[in-house]
Amino acid sequence: MANKINIGLLGLGRIAGHHTKAIQKIKKFKILAACDLDKSKRDNYTERFKVKTYKHYDEMLSKEKEIDLVVIMSPSGMHFEHARKIIEKYKKNLVIEKPISLRVNNLKILYHLAKKYKKNIYPVYQNRNNKCVIELKKLIQQGKLGKIKLANLILRWCRPQRYYDLSVWRGTYSHDGGALTNQGIHYIDLLRYLVGDVKKVYCKMGTFGAKIEVEDTAVGNIEFEKGAIGVMEVTTAARPKDYEATISLIGTKGIAKIGGLAANIMEEYSPNPKICKRFSENIPDAYGFGHYKLYEDVKNDFIKKKKFPINSEDCIKTLKFLNSLYVSDEMKKSVLVKSSKDSKRLGRKNNKISKLYK
Repeated sequence: MANKINIGLLGLGRIAGHHTKAIQKIKKFKILAACDLDKSKRDNYTERFKVKTYKHYDEMLSKEKEIDLVVIMSPSGMHFEHARKIIEKYKKNLVIEKPISLRVNNLKILYHLAKKYKKNIYPVYQNRNNKCVIELKKLIQQGKLGKIKLANLILRWCRPQRYYDLSVWRGTYSHDGGALTNQGIHYIDLLRYLVGDVKKVYCKMGTFGAKIEVEDTAVGNIEFEKGAIGVMEVTTAARPKDYEATISLIGTKGIAKIGGLAANIMEEYSPNPKICKRFSENIPDAYGFGHYKLYEDVKNDFIKKKKFPINSEDCIKTLKFLNSLYVSDEMKKSVLVKSSKDSKRLGRKNNKISKLYK
């Protein structure tokens, strides 16, 4: 293994700064280059981080052949196309921002290609790395809450019209998805991660806070494989700011509640309330600090020290859960997650938008 693992970045939107700062903390990593179609974003990134930039990833990967790992931060609806080409043509390992793909079938194709070319895919679910989530997962595994019977998810954030007006892909089924796909994905993933696999869902969606085609509000009932039931409320129509991302669990031995802006505070743990402060953290924004551990995990897997904690099956199950919520809304009835197909809306083709980001 080379002294440095060379990294290339695809997409220089707001999230790129968080990835860059996390990557720069790892001595083994070096950002060799970055790319974005927008010149102003390239110029700003170069000025901030002194990294060489290119307009297109084809140019970047053709000239910077030493890149080992590409971080994909393009619009969600482009993840599959970009990832597929980079694996097949350039044979690179990938870190892919949420959601890896909008469609389950496409995600399965990516993992198949990664296996074929012996490359790794690292999905970004940084909230699993929050202090309170790590501790709560451990306590659940140790049986401290007993058998979980009831789970509750509340996400109340604010995304006004001006947010969707920033880019043509925002607020579309083809390239973005709504509150569940863009913002809620982290928390429905946490729900599955903490409680277990989901058996059945019933979901109803609406759009109340912006003129967009996708949902900005969703409510649903959930049945888990192990017998627990749950309720979720996810919205980006809260005004005038982001309020909370809260998950409550009621078990046979007590109650646990993680909340704060982004599931970063342990608000309640009835078996031992004294631990709440120790496993809470103040965060500057909704991204939190999870990207730092994410890249530690990527490094450990890359140098064969320790397996990355999220495998293909785990990742596919979260995306299947997400799609089943849309399918339930489309069919206006409850659906079994295991047998549910991809949503008809989410990830549907829109060549007019795709051409802008190829």
